[in-house]
Amino acid sequence: MTVTRVLAALILLLLPLQLFAEPVRIAVASNFTHAMQDLEKAFEQQSEHEIELIFGSTGKIYAQIINGAPFDAFFAADSARPERLEQDGRIQPGSRFTYAVGRIVLWSPDGQLHLDKGLALENAEFRHLAIANPKLAPYGKAAQQVLQAQGVWDLLQDRIVRGENIGQTFQFVVSGNAELGFVALSQLKSQSGESSANVWLVPAQLYDPIEQQAVQLTNKPAVTAFIDFVKSDTARRIIQRYGYSTP
Repeated sequence: MTVTRVLAALILLLLPLQLFAEPVRIAVASNFTHAMQDLEKAFEQQSEHEIELIFGSTGKIYAQIINGAPFDAFFAADSARPERLEQDGRIQPGSRFTYAVGRIVLWSPDGQLHLDKGLALENAEFRHLAIANPKLAPYGKAAQQVLQAQGVWDLLQDRIVRGENIGQTFQFVVSGNAELGFVALSQLKSQSGESSANVWLVPAQLYDPIEQQAVQLTNKPAVTAFIDFVKSDTARRIIQRYGYSTP
């Protein structure tokens, strides 16, 4: 080996390890967008690792993982998909855990709609009601359960507009394409929803608990460090700030 090659090898050994680190890609359910962005900032302030966030519906992200999408961790809006990934041997053993429990609300910018106790649903005081697609998004499934519990699911079929995920559903209401919609409480806790006063916090007994679980898909040290951070007291406080309860 020449002197030049020896020197080159020594330089490579001395360079900081983070220069060779692969990007950490975290797939996240749309309802958790704002909370996860705050978690990312807090983590990166105390770590040399950088996180890339990819948001979407839980069902769509699950399908992407099954088809080989290169994600390092998955923060779902339910427990069913993470459990399936675990059963299929697609996660790091023992990595599945509950990071948040979500709440659903009925919300409208129109203060004249009678949302309390779902009266607007029974009176059909609107043209369009936005919900997330129940087949793709756990918050959409919860919305369907609420409508069924209220006895109006079949009655309102021609008035329901379905978002691919809860983020798109929220935008349907913001844009006026729907007068009201079932959205995540966390969205109203974010900056874009702080001024919204016409809200019905749906009783938890009207829908299955929205237990949101995460799984680690690869064994990269940076991913492990981020997962550990999400379980910390600092992260729990951030998550609770957005209206979630934590284990």
